[in-house]
Amino acid sequence: MPDSTLPLTYKTAATELFGIRLPIVAGGLQWLANADYVSAAGRAGIIGFITAASFPDIASLRDEIRKCRDLCDGAPFGVNVSMLPKLVQGERTNEIFDLIVGEGVRFVETSGRNPEPYLPPLKAAGVVVLHKVPAVRYAAKAQSVGVDAVSIVGAECGGHPGLDVIGSFVQSAMADEQIEIPYLIGGGVGTGTQVIAALAMGAAGVVVGTRFTIAKEIWAHEGYKQRLIDASERDTTMIMQSVRNTVRALRNETTEIVAKIEAEQDEVTIQDLIPYVSGKIGKQAYETGDCKRGLLSVGQSVVFADAIEPLADIVRRFEQEMRKASSRLNSISAG
Repeated sequence: MPDSTLPLTYKTAATELFGIRLPIVAGGLQWLANADYVSAAGRAGIIGFITAASFPDIASLRDEIRKCRDLCDGAPFGVNVSMLPKLVQGERTNEIFDLIVGEGVRFVETSGRNPEPYLPPLKAAGVVVLHKVPAVRYAAKAQSVGVDAVSIVGAECGGHPGLDVIGSFVQSAMADEQIEIPYLIGGGVGTGTQVIAALAMGAAGVVVGTRFTIAKEIWAHEGYKQRLIDASERDTTMIMQSVRNTVRALRNETTEIVAKIEAEQDEVTIQDLIPYVSGKIGKQAYETGDCKRGLLSVGQSVVFADAIEPLADIVRRFEQEMRKASSRLNSISAG
């Protein structure tokens, strides 16, 4: 009988690719995924990604990478590079990738537009590239250009579920048939039982975001975390479909205003919505705990967020749930 007090160690394409103990990726969280949080993920046996866009300049990001490396004590970590759909003047993407290579960061999580132009220098430096997409058809494209792995996030996710808005359960089954490189499933994942389900369907692991946002190492105000603890699976909504930039966020005054604009105006532009959905407004909620305003990316897995505790303790709860799910499968498997 396995000792239930010992840490679990899984062998999947994801654990081998990232050098982690459990097939769980703590996805990049805008404004929140700093060195304290990402290093805690590494020490807990999973991997996290510092969000490059959270830092005002390259020097600040460099300092955070170095701090994270010191705190990780040899555990793996990466940097999240979220790109706009199209290259715009003044964008720092090239500088960020140069920094990543120069600092010897081994793992990158990309999202937004096609990462193909940036792959040659990253590959030459031995950087592993995980590309995040909202649908299997985009995963197939990423596979064709040479990324090492993909994460596919379903409609349940906080943030951007894409225009197709397809649930994680369907995406999982589709990916098993169409994707050959290692793939992760995200969107609505908040328990260890879901990790085992994803593995059983063919995934190499999962991406977790919302469930981890109440971790002690997340710097956000306790009032913000308590709002998530109090939330149910019904307390998120999707807006901004009118400007082809669908977002799932926590229901609040901002989502109500934006939904009203989208319902009543014949033509809506991003300029119409910016005064309400600017990232700086959302950041204020993290700083003050007042969640009434701002576009706060939250997925339906918020229903599983029940206590502020160290990330390592949350991961241990995942492990307990994974044991339970594995035992259940073993008990019903055909001889």
